[in-house]
Amino acid sequence: MESISFVTHVVCSECGKNFSHRELQTFCPTCNKPLVAVYDLEKAKATMKKERVAARPFDMWRYRELLPVESEANIVSLGEGCTPLIQLKQAAQQLGVREVWVKDESQTPTASFKARGLAMAVSKALELGVEKLAIPTAGNAGGALAAYAARAGMQSYVFMPNDVPRTIYMEAKLTGAHVELVEGIISDCGRMVAERKDAEGWFDVSTLKEPYRLEGKKTMGLEIAEQFHWQLPEVIIYPTGGGTGLIGMWKAFAELVEMGWLDCALPRMVSVQSEGCDPITRAFRAGRLDSDFFENAETVAAGLRVPKAFGDTLVLKALQESGGVAHSVSEQEILDGVVEIARAYGLNLCPEGAATWAALKRMRDAGELSESDRVVLFNTGSGLKYPEVMEMLTSD
Repeated sequence: MESISFVTHVVCSECGKNFSHRELQTFCPTCNKPLVAVYDLEKAKATMKKERVAARPFDMWRYRELLPVESEANIVSLGEGCTPLIQLKQAAQQLGVREVWVKDESQTPTASFKARGLAMAVSKALELGVEKLAIPTAGNAGGALAAYAARAGMQSYVFMPNDVPRTIYMEAKLTGAHVELVEGIISDCGRMVAERKDAEGWFDVSTLKEPYRLEGKKTMGLEIAEQFHWQLPEVIIYPTGGGTGLIGMWKAFAELVEMGWLDCALPRMVSVQSEGCDPITRAFRAGRLDSDFFENAETVAAGLRVPKAFGDTLVLKALQESGGVAHSVSEQEILDGVVEIARAYGLNLCPEGAATWAALKRMRDAGELSESDRVVLFNTGSGLKYPEVMEMLTSD
């Protein structure tokens, strides 16, 4: 059967060693660094047409040639992708920029951007014969894995902190995952998966410890390019825990440039973290390409409570290469952002999404924006998944 994908192999992001995409891969055994998928972009340039892509169903699989699943029969989908861009017109006037948009990932099947990466990881795992999947998660990734594993008829094992929002815990349980609550944070969950995966026969789909969640997140960049009519905004502000989405978008833009589908300046990529857990911001400000483990991480934005991202070097390279910046915002700024955006625009942002609004205002105050800038903020999930935060903000 002819492949629907132009994937050729995966490569170590550090040493450049190649590995087969038709065998199960984790990360580079030599460098202990993430592997990334590589495509025949010359073939893509010669055969892919924008109008053909536009005529396909409105989901992330419209970009199938640039995704790693080779057989359409192995696609595990709940209709993820192609989320809307919502314009905040008053915000642009308020902040002195040309346009402000929110890419609203709350409108995915599992109400967070994690649906993209886990749909891709589960689909490729199915193609490679995996039966059991395990994940450590700060929250939403666990619910997404549970949903897509259920869809695929696979078993899922989810490890999440015991103080995760209760709705996220129930979401994973409802869809059939074996959920274990862990005393600690995502790094403690990751340690448990690593210790038990071989004996239990699990395949670990931790962030960037397999190559394909990245490819799902990459579709956010492909969509933005298409939604802006194959141009790009000047600034993209992204809430960064593991950072896979930021890395994926930067990869997407590079691939589109190589294919000749983009003829414009690339965006400045902006990473946002909470002051309660900001290892990427600290590393960026120090001019480094790796981060230190952040001790005693604590933030209301559960997805940002990642004390050390496995792909920190790739995040920091993307920030540097794009001429971007890293900001940290306070817990109060995050909470204020949830309320401000809800009341002014009717959007119920998750705390991570609200952090991007706070960062945008910090960039304005720091003189990092110009009046010609079009800015895209990422809302990575629904505020409805954080009932404890909503109760806190609405109690009299």
